Amino acid sequence: MSTPTPAFVPVTAEKTFSAFTKDQGANYAQNRKGYSPKLYKTILDHHTSTGGQLNTLLDVGCGPGIAARALAPHFAQAIGLDPSEGMITTARSLASPSESIRFEISTAEDLGWHLSPPVEDSSVDLVTAATAAHWFDMSGFWPRAARVLKPGGTVAIWTIGDVRMDPTMPNAAAIQASMDELEERELKPFFEPGNLLTRGMYVDLELPWTIASPVAEFDEATFLRKDWGPENSEDFYAGGAMAVNLDRMEMMLSTGSPVQRWRDAHPDDVGTERDVVRVMRREIERLLHEVGVEPGKEVVKGSLRGVLLMVKKKE
Repeated sequence: MSTPTPAFVPVTAEKTFSAFTKDQGANYAQNRKGYSPKLYKTILDHHTSTGGQLNTLLDVGCGPGIAARALAPHFAQAIGLDPSEGMITTARSLASPSESIRFEISTAEDLGWHLSPPVEDSSVDLVTAATAAHWFDMSGFWPRAARVLKPGGTVAIWTIGDVRMDPTMPNAAAIQASMDELEERELKPFFEPGNLLTRGMYVDLELPWTIASPVAEFDEATFLRKDWGPENSEDFYAGGAMAVNLDRMEMMLSTGSPVQRWRDAHPDDVGTERDVVRVMRREIERLLHEVGVEPGKEVVKGSLRGVLLMVKKKE
C-alpha cells in the first residue's frame, strides 16, 4: 500500500545521541526495549519473498546495536553503523564473539565508504534503520543506499511514535492528558525536526522519489507502509503493552532526545524534584493515588505506536 507524497521537513544534524559517551550509550541500551519479533519477521518475510538474499545486513544509525543483533543471526554477516563513538563502544561490548557482526563509526550519508574494509558498492542485501532515519540527511542517504545495495535489495526503515496509556489502567485518560500537557509545555521547545517526523509517523520523511535529486534506482511501485499500534492490536516493542513501575518509567523516558536536551538546558534541575521526568512521575503518582492505588504499588501500562517503511532497489 502506498502513502501520500510527503511534504519536505528539514532535518538538522543530530547532536544529542551522536555526542553520547560510553556510559550514556550503556544507559540507553539498558533502558530501551527490543522491537517485536513480529516486526523483524515482517521485514525478513517481505525481503526474501521479493527476491532478497540473506548474505549481508547493514544497520544504519544502529545505536547500541539493538536491531542489528536481533537480525544478524539471519545473515551471513552484519554491519552496524553509527556516528556516536559511545554508542559503537556499547554495541561492541554487547556483541557475542560468536556473532558475525561488526560495529563501526560512520554516518548515514557515508554508509561506511571510508572504513577498512569499506562497505562496497552492490554488496548489501538489506539496509535497515531502526528509529534513526529522522536524523539522516535523506538526500545523502538514499543515493548511498542505492550504491551499496545489490539489485533487488531492500531498505527497511521504522520508528516508534508516541506512548498511549492502556485504557484499562486506573485513571488512564487523566494520566494521558497530563502527560500530553506536560510534554507540550516543557518538552516541545526541545523538539527538533526529527522528533516531529517520528510523531508524524514518518508521513513527511523524504523518500527516494521526493528528494530534490530523485534516486531512480529505487522502485516506487514496491513501496510499502505498515502501521503498528494498539488500535490494530499490534505492539511495536517486544512483549506487547508495557507495564512498568515508576522507577523503570523514569529510566525509559530519560532516553528520549527532548529530555536529554531539556536536561542540558537545566543542569541544576537534573535528578531533583524539578527534573521534567520527576515532575511527570509525581503527577502520575497523584492521579493514581486519587483513584485508590496505594503508594508503592504504582504501575503504568502503555503501548507505543510505530510505522515500518520498505522499498526495493530495482533489479
